Amino acid sequence: MNRKRAVVICPGRGTYNKSELGYLHTYHENKLDFIHSLDHFRSSRGRPAVWDLDGQKEFSPRDHLSGENAASLIYACSYGDFRDINQENIEVVAVTGNSMGWYIALACAEALSEQSAIRLIDTMGSQMKDGLVGGQIIYPEVDENWKHDSGLKNLIDRKIKEAGAFTSIYFGGYRIIGGSDESLRWLLRELPAREGRYPFRLAGNAAFHTPLLADTSKKAKEELKEKLFSLQRLPLIDGRGRVWLPWSTDLHELWDYTLGHQVYETYDFTKAIEVSVKEFAPDCIIITGPGMTLGGAVAQSLINQHLHVKIRNKNDFKELQEQSPFVLSMADKKQRELVT
Repeated sequence: MNRKRAVVICPGRGTYNKSELGYLHTYHENKLDFIHSLDHFRSSRGRPAVWDLDGQKEFSPRDHLSGENAASLIYACSYGDFRDINQENIEVVAVTGNSMGWYIALACAEALSEQSAIRLIDTMGSQMKDGLVGGQIIYPEVDENWKHDSGLKNLIDRKIKEAGAFTSIYFGGYRIIGGSDESLRWLLRELPAREGRYPFRLAGNAAFHTPLLADTSKKAKEELKEKLFSLQRLPLIDGRGRVWLPWSTDLHELWDYTLGHQVYETYDFTKAIEVSVKEFAPDCIIITGPGMTLGGAVAQSLINQHLHVKIRNKNDFKELQEQSPFVLSMADKKQRELVT
């Protein structure tokens, strides 16, 4: 009766970097059966073991950021974290994710078995091994207090249209923009510099969630069939804000969305957070590792959608996190202890 209600968020690409090297060895040595199963599948496709990649002495962008390796590394860390959530103290009421995190959310909710998730994530992660299709840049559309700036939003919309690019992800207070190399080069010149670092191009990312990946969707549907999916155990919130309930999910629709719309249309992570909080009223939000980049985007979504009475700006969020954190990142050692 005293369990906290939690929505779990799974991360996407770009969350396993130099500071995350060794994450599996630190937290998941007790899950070697799962990791060895993942690595057995990867070995059958001629890929290095994630256990070995995570155990390397030095971080290698070539080894750790390539799609066919990064996707499986992130999946292993995130799914391992989900399994570490203390179910006696926490009731997981729904699961969502950002971008590739949708695939991990499917595994956590048991819409995909471990073997089906391994196959889907490895297949989608390796789609760009012969060369990236376009790319992505990130740019803020909030002010210093993490509140939306309508002027910035209008500027971004106008520049995206002029460049012939696309909104890839609505990411809290940021816009992830996808497009061809040419369109991104133009945007990098034309968008005003902000905070000494924006705009910048995301390393190793293709033009995910844009029409440029329509062929990727087609190939995925040819290789990954509907039978991989099963009725999930937990509610899921997708990248449109749609709720998939265990007793009413149409598996054909779930397969079609996952390998169709989710691949080549805009992913609205901000909307997913809004629906998660409004529909499921969680006592906390848990972000599985690796990395801690989702926390800010979640906080910005809470602020701008007025989803938490005590979080109205950046300082409010920081103060609440110090006193009684609402957003718990499992990549943070202290916050992890509150979850596990």
